[in-house]
Amino acid sequence: MKQGFDNEMYLKIQSEKIEERINMFDKLYLEFGGKIFDDYHASRVLPGFMPDAKIKLLEKLKDISEVIFCISADDIEKSKIRADYGISYELELIRLIENLQNLGISINSVVITLYNGQSSVEHLKKILKERNVKTYIHNPTIGYPNDIEVIVSDEGYGKNAYVETTKKLVVVTAPGPNSGKLGTCLSQLYHEHKKGVKAGYAKFETFPVWNLGLMHPVNVAYEAATADLADVNMIDTFHLEAYGETVVSYNRDLSTFPILKNILTKITGKEIYKSPTDMGVNMIKQCIFDDEAVRKAAEMEIIRRYYNALCDYKKELCSADTVERIEMMMQKLDLNIKTREIVSVALEKEVAENKNVVAIQLPNGKIVTGKESELLSASSAAIINALKEGAKIPDDVYLLSPSILEAIFKTKQKTSYRTSYCLNVQEVLIALSICASTDSVIEKVIRNIGELRGCEAHSTYMIEQSELNVIKNLGINLTCEPKM
Repeated sequence: MKQGFDNEMYLKIQSEKIEERINMFDKLYLEFGGKIFDDYHASRVLPGFMPDAKIKLLEKLKDISEVIFCISADDIEKSKIRADYGISYELELIRLIENLQNLGISINSVVITLYNGQSSVEHLKKILKERNVKTYIHNPTIGYPNDIEVIVSDEGYGKNAYVETTKKLVVVTAPGPNSGKLGTCLSQLYHEHKKGVKAGYAKFETFPVWNLGLMHPVNVAYEAATADLADVNMIDTFHLEAYGETVVSYNRDLSTFPILKNILTKITGKEIYKSPTDMGVNMIKQCIFDDEAVRKAAEMEIIRRYYNALCDYKKELCSADTVERIEMMMQKLDLNIKTREIVSVALEKEVAENKNVVAIQLPNGKIVTGKESELLSASSAAIINALKEGAKIPDDVYLLSPSILEAIFKTKQKTSYRTSYCLNVQEVLIALSICASTDSVIEKVIRNIGELRGCEAHSTYMIEQSELNVIKNLGINLTCEPKM
């Protein structure tokens, strides 16, 4: 994929922007939105953006910063699952804490928000105690959101436990959305100002990008990614009125800003921000050096999100409204499924072969396909063909030992309840790894498997989750027809 974003420049100017905001206060509470690790959405719509960019930012600032994690007691009680990883918010929290600690980033504590006696909270507190991580409990704030006099008082934020912090920058983040990051920041600001500390608040989110157009594909791709939440990008009317400048925000920030502004003013005694955009420190646009490449990448992401929504709707995991919202976005940008070249190739091959088909577009632009057979799933066949093409191995050369394949095949016949025993991607990769120990050609193929990361792919049927997870781990951008 053609690059359009300068990651090194981003790390430099984004960290400088955050430091500039820190210097406005004695201490800055920075609400850190989105994914800290593995920000693959950003890397897909901003080719050149590295998925670990936020971690690199934290590493650059680690000498002056510490991290507070927030998690909602309601999410703990409901064992809420992150759809992208398939793990609970609790497990994601532990994963994030351990990963940051391994990088030498200081973890201050975990704040359990919206606590109202949920019994499952005790289990998480025990786990955190065993890991020497401090835990604080915050109850729902009395009077929130409308009674400012009560909220900003000893009966409101004053009832929350104060989190002892020592660094100039306090990053407040969470394992998922709606975890209480903002409430925790505001509670801390209340306590800090009572102690005479001139503390401030800012917000760091990658999307939407405030100084890209409302209908720029990067911002539309963000809207498509959050279509199930009904997030809508909007002009920041507060910013327009204050400065006469047209910039982009989104509905939730705009609707809560009047309340947030009043609370901040009540706590600090003065008006700090005139708009939601003022609160942000986003420097994404300044690092885009090829707008056309970025636009094209974001358009492809919108179509991928559309296919994901179609499949989720088929599996009853989202509403028809979600699908329709993305359809409307595509219409506004004059996009359709044919814009994604690989879709037509896969569908035409399916008609010609009368078989399930997966097509993969390689880094050099060439498209290879694989069809389902008695031995291999369509995705397995496509990945084998892609690896052979990448390693310049002739089509008539078999990569896999028939004896190993037969052994796996027979085992599946004996242990599976299914009528089809074709080998999935994970099984094929295991077989390749075994064969590589005695075959230098296959060893070369295995070494080149990383070349599949970032490749576009399309399936003419919905691939089952276990196989889908492996394909995702390989970094292949796969879409599926909503067909069982």
